[in-house]
Amino acid sequence: MPALFPTPYFGGIYLFKRLIEDIQTVKERDPAASSILEILFLYPGLKAIRIHRVANWFFRHKMKFIARAISQYAVKKTNIEIHPGATIGRRFFIDHGTGVVIGETAEIGDDVTIYQGVTLGGTGKDTGKRHPTIGNGVMIGSGAKVLGPFKVGDNSNIASGAVVLDEIPPNSTAVGVPARVIKRNGKRVDNLDQVHIPDPVSQEFCRLNAKIDRLEKELAKYKEEKGE
Repeated sequence: MPALFPTPYFGGIYLFKRLIEDIQTVKERDPAASSILEILFLYPGLKAIRIHRVANWFFRHKMKFIARAISQYAVKKTNIEIHPGATIGRRFFIDHGTGVVIGETAEIGDDVTIYQGVTLGGTGKDTGKRHPTIGNGVMIGSGAKVLGPFKVGDNSNIASGAVVLDEIPPNSTAVGVPARVIKRNGKRVDNLDQVHIPDPVSQEFCRLNAKIDRLEKELAKYKEEKGE
């Protein structure tokens, strides 16, 4: 994972080069982007990343209160919450971005794209490294939740609405709740039907109803044996 600031100072030339690179990234990945000025001033994802770089600098220099204050300012401006401790690589693109949450120990590689509503979070059961590591070239669809201190391999795709709780190998496609790998290296590895996906809540209700019916029959039999 590349260092966020390879230079020993909070330098203007380096930040300017990164800004140009970020603008070019948006132009390449968003066909709706019509001008550089529009991208620079009206794209919340780009604004959130720019502010995060400043917040992360303060965080790494042990000025955590200032870092958090800057990150909370970004939340109010963009509705995107990136913890100042998160590590983010180059050419990171947040499309739209409303509701995106990225945790403190999350690590994001180069050329990653995420959409609105994505969470890179923890499960509340871990200490230290609590959030996921996202490899290079990963795409995470809208509403997906990646929860825990594991890695999503390079060039993988996470489907919209998926809930990822375990490591995803490189060059894979993961879908569902919880997420399952259905493609790896371009080949299908799972016959999951994406049209007729079972409803886990409905299945649980069916199991509960079957259990209640069984208990009621056992209770009726017990009463009959006791002559009640």
